[in-house]
Amino acid sequence: MTKEIVTARPETAFKELVALMNTHRVSGLPVVDAAGRPVGVVSEADTLVKQEHLGGIENRPLFGRRRKDRWRKATGRTAGDLMTAPAVTIAADATVTAAARLLAEKNIRRLCVVDGDGLLAGIVSRRDVIGTFLRDDDAIRADIEEHVFRRGMWLFPGTLNVEVTSGVATLDGEVERRTTAQIAAQLSHAVPGVVGVRNNLRYELDDTVTTPL
Repeated sequence: MTKEIVTARPETAFKELVALMNTHRVSGLPVVDAAGRPVGVVSEADTLVKQEHLGGIENRPLFGRRRKDRWRKATGRTAGDLMTAPAVTIAADATVTAAARLLAEKNIRRLCVVDGDGLLAGIVSRRDVIGTFLRDDDAIRADIEEHVFRRGMWLFPGTLNVEVTSGVATLDGEVERRTTAQIAAQLSHAVPGVVGVRNNLRYELDDTVTTPL
């Protein structure tokens, strides 16, 4: 996430919003309350609605919720009037995979990252998520060895092997159960930068098969 962020308050005036986005070269601002909790987001698209509808003086019939919402923004004068609310948030300790899924499900460009108290801690954008796929193969391999094999599955060093080429992780070695092999692949998929996983792990017992009584 980006930790150094520019924020607005619900009472921040329209022209100040535009000036902040222009000065800091950002396409959107999180709007926070007095305690620092995100309550919404104002984007460039929200500010452009005013130009589209001539600041709210253009006389058009209003049909549909979306059109009425755009008209409301066109007449807005503060961040509270313009913002898209509520803010879509994600916990600071959530995985990159979870962030990517939420961005896709909500069809939005950015997420407000919050700490345990619900306070704004940063912003994660689509570009931030895409940037994880630029990670070095060696760094990805080290993460899988440490966070998947050792910490995630409590496997001794050398029990499993992993090679990473162009973001594709190949798992090799032998485990006791088939479900262990499946879990290793699932956890590896969640490591930032992994494009795909080839699961070549062998197992002694297929514990996914139910034996008839």
